[in-house]
Amino acid sequence: MKSNRSWFQLIAFSATVALLVAISLAIFFAGATFAFALARTVEPPVANLADQASAAVANQLPATDPTQTQSFAGVVTDDHCGARHDMGSGKTSSECAKNCVRNGANFALVDGDKSYLLQGNAEELAQYSGSRVNLNGALQGDTIKVASIRSE
Repeated sequence: MKSNRSWFQLIAFSATVALLVAISLAIFFAGATFAFALARTVEPPVANLADQASAAVANQLPATDPTQTQSFAGVVTDDHCGARHDMGSGKTSSECAKNCVRNGANFALVDGDKSYLLQGNAEELAQYSGSRVNLNGALQGDTIKVASIRSE
């Protein structure tokens, strides 16, 4: 009987050590993740008042001139599904995009890995949904204010 007890003690000791190691590693990785997340949210201090003033002015200016129109090419879709519509739904890309927009999504232009929200005449954008287009518009951030649109 003494032989069985020593095996039980060995297994219990090994399991206890393994559990303590696992808990220690979990605490270490959780702390490291928290430290990296905190470091990414902290902004570096601005060196002097001149830099603070120029940073404030830069934050107020739009990224591009809103009156300047540019040309874009891509597929008109919605920002919910993007370029990949659910093919199991039995709907075409155009029908899916129109349905998503009816349910609160916005029209979008997808060109490769770039995606832009589209602002413009919803009926005209719906007409081109699911199609490859060329459009002209003003880019503000990630939104294009559509001036004109035509099929490729």
